[in-house]
Amino acid sequence: MIAHHSALVVTLGGLALFIFGLSLASEALQKLAANRTRDLISQLSTRPVLGVFLGMVLTLMIQSSGAVTSMLVGLGSAKVISLRQVMSVIVGAAVGSTFTVQLISLNISHYGLPMFALAFPVYFLTNKRALKNAMSVIMGFGLLFWGLEIIGLGTAHLREVELFTAILQELSHNPIYTILVTAFFTALVHSSAVTIAFAMSLAGGGLLSLQDAIYWVYGANVGTTAIALIASAGGNYIGRQVAWAHCFYKLGSVALFIPLAPWLAEWFASDQWFFSATIERDVANVHTLLNVVAAVLFFPFIQYGARGIEKFFGPSASEREFSVKYLRRGDYQSPSVALAYAERELLRMGDIVVGMIKDSLKLFKNEDPDLEASIRERDDRVDMLTREISLYLTQQMEGAQSESQSHMIRLISFAADLESVADVIDHNLLEMAQKKHALKLEFSEEGWKELTEIHRSVSELAELSLTSFQSQDQDLAAKVIYHKRQIRKLETRLREAHIERLAQKRPESINTSSIHIDALGEYRRLSGLLSNHVYALLKESDRYNILPRRQ
Repeated sequence: MIAHHSALVVTLGGLALFIFGLSLASEALQKLAANRTRDLISQLSTRPVLGVFLGMVLTLMIQSSGAVTSMLVGLGSAKVISLRQVMSVIVGAAVGSTFTVQLISLNISHYGLPMFALAFPVYFLTNKRALKNAMSVIMGFGLLFWGLEIIGLGTAHLREVELFTAILQELSHNPIYTILVTAFFTALVHSSAVTIAFAMSLAGGGLLSLQDAIYWVYGANVGTTAIALIASAGGNYIGRQVAWAHCFYKLGSVALFIPLAPWLAEWFASDQWFFSATIERDVANVHTLLNVVAAVLFFPFIQYGARGIEKFFGPSASEREFSVKYLRRGDYQSPSVALAYAERELLRMGDIVVGMIKDSLKLFKNEDPDLEASIRERDDRVDMLTREISLYLTQQMEGAQSESQSHMIRLISFAADLESVADVIDHNLLEMAQKKHALKLEFSEEGWKELTEIHRSVSELAELSLTSFQSQDQDLAAKVIYHKRQIRKLETRLREAHIERLAQKRPESINTSSIHIDALGEYRRLSGLLSNHVYALLKESDRYNILPRRQ
């Protein structure tokens, strides 16, 4: 092999096989574990000791501490877990990564090609997913060990490449440069095991001293933090907290051990370490010692560290949890004060609902995932505010006079109507818009004008309804009912106009008929929900004779 290729090409080829094999095994192991790993993280990580054990097991299962920390970042971004829950898992994942390195240090590289050759026929012939994944794991480890064998062949001849030996010699004089370069290489290949395996091969070939290889181990530990930091990009503050916690933990571990490198090299080289047999084993043992000692030293302080990181990497203004602004359910206030607070919170919720109504027509115009997400988020906020307002008022209702109780019931009823308005937009209008975009449909010019007209009328009614509720003005209340009836007549007229276009067999009208008719009906439904609260205001004094009269 060396006869036909340069030593550098052979070494790079071996590295490529190693990286590909590690990636293949890791991905297959993740598929075998399925979502059970996520469930374990969310359930067991509340207990620090079990969290460390869980981190070790997951890293052993997935064969990648970077994959485990990236998973933690993803769960944090999804708000499934908090940083304090997973700090111990981060520590355990660092310890778990030592198993992979210990496995690589064993003299079993010559088994790699037979493992791959035996697993491939089963993988190729079977249709069972579980068996395929199991064979992928074996194939991955086979390629990994084979890659190690090829790296060993390449590095044995790399001493003949003057440029490479000169680079290694320069790095040996500058330990900090060594750590930075190897950290960058680890970030590039997304695996500390690759860097450490390469250092083992170079040390085994006599190109690196044990002390130089130890600095490579330090760099690999620092570089692996880049995997989680990259995974946290675009996530929320919890994902960033997890990534930076992992970064600071690794940096702190390496900082403690940097002054000890000469002493460690001398100690392991003296054969006083029980498990030392080759320089490759010495490198693996240093890596194990680093992570185990760091885990023991930092474990008692992980909760303090979590609090500090949560304080330093807090949520931005846009990421802060939405909550009630005026209500304090734990405190008792007089009925008049409680009503004032509830009204302010209800008007705040009303503004959100009015905004949803105004944006609802945009859903039909163009497909906009950001707007759809915003509609769903606002509906969740309305649901939360409705729940909080109802609980707050029912708590304050006990002991209040009948007049105040009636006022509280009216507020709860209006909150329920506003929640129904938000649900109609989120569940019905949004689904109609998604169906329209999925089927690539377009409204006719007349149909779009009709939707725009009824949407404008409902938007005006929404603002009028909210103003009427705030002012308790009977004139405005009468206008709300009048406006609602005009929308009912408008919906009937627009429906008839659409049916006329269907009779003319207009293609756009035929294709969008069900969506168009349903949208008109839902906007009319919104007008009814927005008008419900004014009837109680006009019940005692209907000077405009606008309320319906029963025969």
